[in-house]
Order: sequence, then C-alpha cells, then structure tokens
Amino acid sequence: MNLDPYKALAERLDSLPNGFPATAEGVELKLLSKLFTPEEARLAASLKDAPEIPERIAARIDANPEELRLQLKGMTKRGLIEASRTDDGLAYSLMPFVVGIYEMQANSIDAELARLFETYYQQAFRQVFKAQPSFHRVIPVGESVRVDFQIQPYENVTSILDKVHSWGVIDCICRKQKALIGDPCFHPLDVCMVLNEQPGAFDHTPAIKPLTRDEASQTLHRAAKAGLVHTVSNNQKGVWYICNCCTCSCGLLRGIAEMGVANVVARSEFVNRVDADLCLGCDVCTSYCQFGALSVADMAKVDEIRCVGCGLCVLACPEGALGLERRPEDEIKPPPVNESDWKAARAIAREIETRS
Repeated sequence: MNLDPYKALAERLDSLPNGFPATAEGVELKLLSKLFTPEEARLAASLKDAPEIPERIAARIDANPEELRLQLKGMTKRGLIEASRTDDGLAYSLMPFVVGIYEMQANSIDAELARLFETYYQQAFRQVFKAQPSFHRVIPVGESVRVDFQIQPYENVTSILDKVHSWGVIDCICRKQKALIGDPCFHPLDVCMVLNEQPGAFDHTPAIKPLTRDEASQTLHRAAKAGLVHTVSNNQKGVWYICNCCTCSCGLLRGIAEMGVANVVARSEFVNRVDADLCLGCDVCTSYCQFGALSVADMAKVDEIRCVGCGLCVLACPEGALGLERRPEDEIKPPPVNESDWKAARAIAREIETRS
C-alpha cells in the first residue's frame, strides 16, 4: 500500500492545534487508511481549516468542480470532513482527528478500528494531553451548586441548552470502542449530545436522533443519574456538543485514570464542600466520584486538588451534606472565549502556526 497520501494527511492533521502525533509504528497511518481512500486522503490533506466552497477548492487544486462537489459531499456524510453553510453556499473544511473525525465514526466503528484506535491511544495520547488548553472542561450538574452562588452562563448546562435551537443525541463512540476490544462499560450509550443554532438541523441526519429541548434536558438528567460527568468544549461561546463521560471509557477521562495526567480536562470553577452538621459518614458519595476526590472516616473529606467540580456526588448524598461552592478567585482560570481563541492558545503551546 502506498502510504504517501496518508502520511501527508497525518502531517496535516498534526499541524492543527488539536494535534495528531506520529508513532514509531505508524499506527496513525493505519488508522487513516482504514477511514480514507488514497484519493480522499489527498483531498483532505489539501483542505483549509476555514470553510471553502468547492469552486475555490477546485481552482486551487486543479480539479473538476462538479466531481469535487460530489466527493466532498460523500466524505462529509462519512464524517471525514466538515461542511458548513456560508453566504456563498455550502463550504468544506478539514476536521481535527480528535475531537472530530474519530467521534463521527460512532455508527460505523468496527473491531478493527477499535483496536487500531486503542493502540494509537496508548502510544500517542500522552503527548496529545500535554498541550494546553485542555480539549474539554467540566460543567457542574446544575442542582449541585449552592443556591447563594452565581453561575456564569458558560458554567451552566441549562444556559448552554437554551442558547441553541436544535438538540440531538448520538451513541458514545468511547463506550462502543471499549466494548469492541472486550472491555465494556456499564454506562449508557445514547447520551452524547450535539447542538446547533439552526432549527431542525438534525432532522435529516441519520446518525443523529433529534431531540426536543425537554428531551435534551431529560437526557442530561439521565446521564447524571448514571454517574456521568458533563463535559463540553473548553470555550465559553459556541459550544456545539455535551459529552457525558466516565473514567472507564472516555478517551479524555481515561487520561486521568490510566495515565495520571491531571489536567486532561479543565475542572469547573467550583469545588465540593461538606456540611459537617449534616454529614453522617455513610460513604455513599465515594462511589459516585470518578476522580478519587472523596474519602470518608467519621465524615466525608474532599481532596480539592482532585475534585473537578462536577457535582455528581452532591446528587447522590442522601443527607444533602454536599454542595459545590466557587473556588477562590486566584484558583480560577476562565476558559478561552471562543473556539478561535482556544485554537490560538493551543497553537502557541504546541509552537505551531495555524493555517486558514
């Protein structure tokens, strides 16, 4: 097999702020060859980060515009590139491998892709996790924050739902992947949520089940009840997905549990506090903490360094003895305002130049 197109695409993906580092065994090339034909890999490697209409792409790479348009549409349907509406019409751009191309394979992942990804994860993701800002940040469960503390809109999962006009749900590719390699997770599959500002955005997308606003809220409550942590992209504006994660399957949270990388996700701006008058030391809360931040002797004790401020333990406490409070101001670092700011900060951290 000629790996040159895949090598070019791998290098192009690694030039994005998210990163796609090479491995000694070339596992990244095997991953890409599983997903892309050589012709598709060449085309993807030529795409810009910013949306571009087919006519401009065709002129730039000397291709037939109509044939190119069909190819781009087909690749979009398979989650290999991104399409967006612009004033000039439908436009296309390169997506990062994670978060992006890989997550879009939730409906097509098979055992071979699952094994390849696991090998790549073990060999390359420690390097991916090193760069900051983190991919995701934790959003606290709304009911877990003490009532006398103000929550900013970007910290409030309800506010995030209210800012969009389309809500959808897809299966969690992380749990599917772990099941396919023989290490299944007991958490629910159908809780990964996608969001869009356009009404009806998911009505004709087979891979996504459209939800009403109420159904979206119910999905979040179901995820929290199952012990899953709400995480979103690490920016204040333009959040288009809500992941509901666990340390047993989630590619990011596994970085904490398995690799000991503490800043894989940005914690929320809150920390758990124990009301000593209410806590009975029943130990129910510890089973809900996926980060080892709680211990119980006579009463519950919080390790503030490990606590990510998700609030799941608060919901579980039968005595109402737990609650999230805002961390001291000198411990709070607000997330980048938007995705562009996040990309710029991460590009600086990785010492790369972004290409539009």
